[in-house]
Amino acid sequence: MPDRFTGRVAVVTGAGSGLGRATAQRLAGEGAPVAALDVDDDAAALTASAIADAGGTAVAVTVDVADPDAVRRALGTVVADLGRPEVVVNCAGVGRFDRTTEIGYETWTRIIGINLTGTFLVCQAALPHLLEGGGVIVNIASNSGLQGVAYAAAYCASKGGVVQLTRSLALEYAGTGVRVNAVAPGGMRTPMLAGFVLPEGGEADRLPRGVRLPHATPEEIAALVAYVASGDARFMTGSIVAIDGGLTA
Repeated sequence: MPDRFTGRVAVVTGAGSGLGRATAQRLAGEGAPVAALDVDDDAAALTASAIADAGGTAVAVTVDVADPDAVRRALGTVVADLGRPEVVVNCAGVGRFDRTTEIGYETWTRIIGINLTGTFLVCQAALPHLLEGGGVIVNIASNSGLQGVAYAAAYCASKGGVVQLTRSLALEYAGTGVRVNAVAPGGMRTPMLAGFVLPEGGEADRLPRGVRLPHATPEEIAALVAYVASGDARFMTGSIVAIDGGLTA
């Protein structure tokens, strides 16, 4: 495995499971001291413990990314425990299928609050540290942020927002030593996938069709995230990189 992140402190949200855990472990495996952030303190601790058992350095930080005060406290903890962050990966996310006429307000605000507002809040809190000496943000978007998906109005809106947030920040901070990109996965074998069950009477032929490859593993997506976050991708900013088995081809 390459060794591209030695001494570069990395912050990964949603690190308690799925892509967040795989990304935290990948970056740690390449030498990064990792702050594993998650709303589930036990899950974050398990990720940090697994990294430590493998010989890496990690701390677990409990945070609700939709809470601005909690996000600011979490970044302060990261700086105090590990030092200035140079890599930030926003993996925290939730999603599900619903008929638009049946989406409850609480469901809408939760999906938007975690996926979009949470990504913004972490970027906002991390940027002053990244600007001190350079760094990179990788936001996790989705193929659902690049195309419409029936029964997923809230999720599509949140991930489409992440795409445009990424592009906006990339332009705002171009030339400052801070790069901002997004990775847009398609189907991935993670716990969140179980939430995408068609509503009663939903029609599967309304869902996107494309090249049908087996769902990706979190580790495959994490490998791409690590590339985008690394110096190998020095010339990349404002890019939205799809890895979705051809769904958006």
